[in-house]
Parts: sequence; structure tokens; C-alpha cells
Amino acid sequence: MQCNETDSTSGNSTTNADEEDEGPQICRVCGDKATGYHFNVMTCEGCKGFFRRAIKRNARPRCLFRKGACEITRKTRRQCQACRLRKCLESGMRKEMIMSDAAVEQRRALIRRKKREQIGAQPPGAKGLTEEQRTMISELMNAQMKTFDTTFTHFKNFRLPEVLSSSLEIPECLQTPSSREEAAKWSKLREDLCSVKLSLQLRGEDGSVWNYKPPADNSGKEIFSLLPHIADMSTYMFKGIINFAKVISYFRDLPIEDQISLLKGATFELCQLRFNTVFNAETGTWECGRLSYSLEDPSGALTHLVVAFMALYHLPLPPDRPGVVQRQVVDQLQERFAITLKAYIECNRPQPAHRFLFLKIMAMLTELRSINAQHTQRLLRIQDIHPFATPLMQELFSITES
Repeated sequence: MQCNETDSTSGNSTTNADEEDEGPQICRVCGDKATGYHFNVMTCEGCKGFFRRAIKRNARPRCLFRKGACEITRKTRRQCQACRLRKCLESGMRKEMIMSDAAVEQRRALIRRKKREQIGAQPPGAKGLTEEQRTMISELMNAQMKTFDTTFTHFKNFRLPEVLSSSLEIPECLQTPSSREEAAKWSKLREDLCSVKLSLQLRGEDGSVWNYKPPADNSGKEIFSLLPHIADMSTYMFKGIINFAKVISYFRDLPIEDQISLLKGATFELCQLRFNTVFNAETGTWECGRLSYSLEDPSGALTHLVVAFMALYHLPLPPDRPGVVQRQVVDQLQERFAITLKAYIECNRPQPAHRFLFLKIMAMLTELRSINAQHTQRLLRIQDIHPFATPLMQELFSITES
């Protein structure tokens, strides 16, 4: 095997793969640990450099000790240059493989040019993020870590669902609907709620496990037992989103009216994105500390969204929300965040398989907006029949008490 001067100039040594598998190699000149083949011989970095310098200087050292018979080891190799050079040549190191200074510089220039060409061939974002973009990403990530309790240790004093024991726990107007209007409300409510069923598990600090599973009759009535717990969890998540927004300087700089409008319009969407980061795709459950949730979803639509958003932690608030005054300012912010997201993807996911990732994310945001609208309508229908929303939920969804 041969190796040229590039090994010495770049600092990278070439090692025979077959011999490397046999274990550590030793320098054939001094017995030190070898780093690869240099000038045709397996040697250490020290003997490689010594041989190159000696040949380039055209040195002719003389042995002053044992008349050319000095033993060359790792400890004695510096004592006699003549015997060390003799050992290099006897081991098979070849003078003709040493490149001239001009050839070395030419080779280095070629390597630098190839590196520049590789960088120039990469997509724009892959060249690196701007200082402003790095600052934006850092601020968002810090806000996420400061305000998202991923272990849900602070989610306490929540209400648990109760197993329905009688029809008395159902709103009175739905037990025996007295009008076509009330019957229609109940029919629409069942249509909304019977498509998915939520199961819950609570692990106690003492190791005990409490399970809740909805009845199998598909009546839709079990939702009234779950409403208090859903309200508590939603309120807890909404508070986290509000705190997240308040930490971001770009959000704080907006007028208070626009802050409120953006939060009202996008809190549920951001909450959904954040909640899905604790989704375990292998078990199909949301793992929230001691609580875990699973959802039967025959249509598969919700599962599709969960998987699509698994890689996202947070996204900026879109400007087209009711009540926003400074739409142009918010729109410009949105554009800056979108450009930063695109650059971040191109920088960290340059593989061809991810070239459409940004477009897919933007498309999924549109779908999430549609789900937000459907969720709000369902919530309002339930609230109209059986008020359950907490004060914060009422504020976010503009629910007025009748």
C-alpha cells in the first residue's frame, strides 16, 4: 500500500482497514503507536515527520555512539538521528514519495477549492443561519423550555372523570328532550362526540393505577363525566401557551389588543402542537407525567395529524386573526419566522428526502386551522347545553355567560 504526502500536510493518516481490524498497529521504526501508512510504511506521526524533514534537508547525520547500530525505540529515537534515518530506510520508507513544497501547496489549494465548490452547491439555507435567525430560534427554544412542563409535575388538583351511575348525571334537558330543538341539539352532540373515545390512566405515587375507560354503548353521554377533567387539562395547557407568548420579545412588542387577539385565535393550535410533543407513537398514548391518555379514532384523521406534527415544538401566530389591528406588522413578523423555519430545515435537513418538508408543514398548518374552527364549534355546542368552561376558556373562546 502506498500513501502520498497529503497525509503529512493535512494531518490525516491513511490506515489499512484489514490490519486495523487486527488491533492496534505499532510503528515499524520505533515501536510507538502507529497512525497509518506514511511513505509506504506503517509508522507513528513522529517518525513520519522526522523522515520528511531529514530527506527535505538532505541531511547526512553520523552515528556518534555505536557505529550505526543504535537500538531505536520510543524512548531512544531522539538520541541518534543517523540510526533512526537508517531504520526508516530499512523499514521501507521511500524518499520519492515525499512531495515538494510547491506540490504540497498546490494540493492544499486544490482541497480548498473543492471545499468552496461543495459549499456553493448547497441550498441557500444550508450555508448557515444568519445571526438574527439564530437569535430568533434561540429565543423560541428558551421560551419553550421555560414554559412547557413536559413532566406535568405542576398539573395538580385536577378533577377526574366519574363513572356514570344514573341518568341524573346527564343535563336535565337531555334526559327527556321536550322539544325538537333540544332533540336536535342532542343528536348533533352525539354526532360530534361518538366518533372518538378517550381513555385515561393515572399512576399514583404509591404505585397504584387508576383507569378510566368510556362505556361501550356509544351513547355519547360519557362526555359529561369527562368535561371537568378536560377543562382542567385545557386550562393548564392554555396558561402555558400564554406564558410562552409573554416570554417572546417579538410578541411583547405588539399592542396589548393584538396580543389578546392573537392568543384568542391561536392558543388552541399552539396547545395542540405542544401537546403532541408528548405523544408516544409506539403506544399511541399521550404521556403527561403520571397521567396518560389514549384515543380511539376510527377515522384515523387525528392520528394522521399527530404524526405530522411530532417534530414541531412551536410556530409563530398567524396574522389573519379577528381583532388584529397592526396586521402589516404581524404579517412581517410571520414572514420572518417562516423564512427562518425554511432556512433551519434546509440547514439541518439537507437530504433530498426532506426537500418538501417546509411546504408540508405549511400545508399542515392550514389543516390545523380547520381543526381549530371545528373544535371551537363543538365546544360552543357543548357549552350551550352543559356549561363547563373555566373562566380562562371562556375568555379565550369569547364565551359569554347567559
